[in-house]
Formats: sequence, C-alpha cells, structure tokens
Amino acid sequence: MTLLAAKGVTKSFGGLVAVSKLDLAVEERSITSIIGPNGAGKTTFFNCVTGYFKPEEGEILLQGRPIQGMSPDRITPLGISRTYQNIRLFANMTAIENILVGQHTRLHANVPDVLLHTPRFFREETESKAEANRLLRYVGLEGHGDLLARNLPYGDQRRLEIGRALASHPSLLLLDEPTAGMNPRETAETMALIQRLRGEMGITILLIEHDMRVVMGISERVTVLDHGVKISEGTPEEVQRDRRVIEAYLGRGAASGLAAAAEA
Repeated sequence: MTLLAAKGVTKSFGGLVAVSKLDLAVEERSITSIIGPNGAGKTTFFNCVTGYFKPEEGEILLQGRPIQGMSPDRITPLGISRTYQNIRLFANMTAIENILVGQHTRLHANVPDVLLHTPRFFREETESKAEANRLLRYVGLEGHGDLLARNLPYGDQRRLEIGRALASHPSLLLLDEPTAGMNPRETAETMALIQRLRGEMGITILLIEHDMRVVMGISERVTVLDHGVKISEGTPEEVQRDRRVIEAYLGRGAASGLAAAAEA
C-alpha cells in the first residue's frame, strides 16, 4: 500500500528549478532513501511534503489525500513528522521538555484548563510526561531528561531530535541526514534505531542520506535526484550499478573509467 505519493511535483525559486516533475511512491512500512549530490533538491522535496514550501505543479498525496499547499501545523497531525539536516532542538530546554514540545498536536487542554488546573490538565500532564520518558528510553537517552539539550553530546542530540519527531506519533517519518557528523559507532546505533522504528513501531521511513553505507545497509528502495530531476530508482543494488548515478557523483570521466575497468 502506498503511504506517500508525489506526482509531477515541481518547485522553483525564481529561475532555478529545485525539483522538476518528480514522481515518487513510498510504500507503507518501508525504508526509502533519497540520495543525490548537494543541491539535487532532496531537502526542497522534504519541505514540500511537510508544508514549508508549496509546489508550483503536481500533487503530494498522503494515503490518497492531497496535502500539497497545506501548512505544517495541518500536516503534522495527519501523521508526518521530520528531523532536519542541521539540528533544530530547543537548546536551552531540557531533553524531556523538547519531547513534550513535540506532543503539542496531540494535546487538548486549553488555557482555562491550565489556569484552573482541571482534571483534564492534570491527566494530560501526567500522560505526557510518561510518554516523554518512554520515548527518551526508546532512543537511548534514559536518565538524560533533565539535561539541557545543548549540553548533550552530538550523537545524543541527533537521537533526541528523532525522539521529538516521534512524540507526534507519526505514520511517516522524514529523516534528513540523520547520521551526518557521527562516528562509526553512533552511525551503527542510529541505523539500528531506524530499523527498530520500522520493525517495532510500524513507522514508514523516508530518508535523505549521504553515507552510502547507511543507504545500502537499511534501504529497500532508493531514488536518486540530480539537479532536481529523478535519474534513477530501484533497489540499492540496482541504483549503485546505474551509470547515471555514478556520473552524478563522480563525473562522466570517472564513470567511463569505472566502466572500462569493469570490462577489462
């Protein structure tokens, strides 16, 4: 079953076409990667899916429902959450407070509830804290809830951002370079976490990643963009053998050299 579908999506900035007529299908409970050189349009597409940008052309469908042009506050409750290429935690808030912020779309207490300390306020506060602690444990940050986000090691900040994204209970999680800047141990732990999110929570993962070991290690499908255009799509094995992909990353001369070496 297709959870997310892009049909002919185009996004331009002035005369620059960042994403051009992109077709993409993400199957439910899959791990799908989008790769490509810098400037290929990967994050621009994420921003279209999550409502930060409105595409000039095409449709973006979540379970068959058009969502293109919706604002982020309307898209998140539908089941889409994300992390960012550059960490965007609330640095001067604690780890558990960051998780609590991520739950805002699921809370119903209003201003009078807070001012009057109604039963609904106390119930939601208790449940929210319990859920936040559960998510901290799940991403490997148990016991770190009272630490300021800016005081956490880099790898822990990345995991905290994933935990905050999980707080809205998404069915589709968009991860923008989740292992960027990590050492090999942290990368392996994050790969295992991503696989657990799919396997244990049933979350569909759409991933942007430059580390090919990560892409080839956990992806079932890979889409390759270059200058906003999809140039290849398939299994990791199919994509890494595609001459167009090799040219996009290494240049045409390098691709020709690799082809000649393979034939020799």
